[in-house]
Amino acid sequence: MWDSRGDHVDLEKGNRQGLYPSMTESPDLRWGFIRKIYAILSIQMLLTVAVAAVVVFVHPIARFFVSSPAGLAVYIVLCLTPLIVLCPLYYYHQKHPVNLILLAVFTVAMSFVVGLSCAFTKGKVVLEAAILTAVVVVSLTLYTFWAAKRGHDFNFLGPILFCSLLVLFVFGLIQLFFPLGKISVMIYGALGALIFSGYIIYDTDNLIKRYSYDEYVWAAVSLYLDIINLFLTLLTLIRAADS
Repeated sequence: MWDSRGDHVDLEKGNRQGLYPSMTESPDLRWGFIRKIYAILSIQMLLTVAVAAVVVFVHPIARFFVSSPAGLAVYIVLCLTPLIVLCPLYYYHQKHPVNLILLAVFTVAMSFVVGLSCAFTKGKVVLEAAILTAVVVVSLTLYTFWAAKRGHDFNFLGPILFCSLLVLFVFGLIQLFFPLGKISVMIYGALGALIFSGYIIYDTDNLIKRYSYDEYVWAAVSLYLDIINLFLTLLTLIRAADS
């Protein structure tokens, strides 16, 4: 293949500068993979915003979940559905079209959880959390691409973030059964925001260097969970501070 200047372009080896110094695969193929991931992620985010907006602005939906035992049962099912769907999604994440169907179910269930979290929160708090999330995600994504270009590797963050997530989970259980007050809720939200900010860097670095081309669904799920959890922890932090 020839470019506009008459130079030969080998798509197998790539003719553009790599995304990181030791890159051996084709930058064109990797960039195509990255664009595919962010296209899927954008659709997930738009679906989440649409479903959450319906839950927030159609008041009978939110009232149903808090005013009846049946609504509470449906809410619990919706909260558990993403966790349940993750197992077959991980197993079938390379099998089309099953992976896309499971991805849609997972995204819709998560969207309901986000919508219900926002339905009983002040609009100002939701807007602040959304703006902060957008700024953090864009900033950390750009930083990770910049750092990878200069040879930095963030694979070492994996074990650290996993241990931190376990601590956050136990802290959340303690807070659930033995409430420690507003300050502890703010600490929980701040720690969660830091942890999921780290996961955005870690998963973006994996997207650039380690995910294979047929793992596009799982890569999108990882980044989607990072963004949603960052938003929910920031929402928890700001809501506690506002109260």
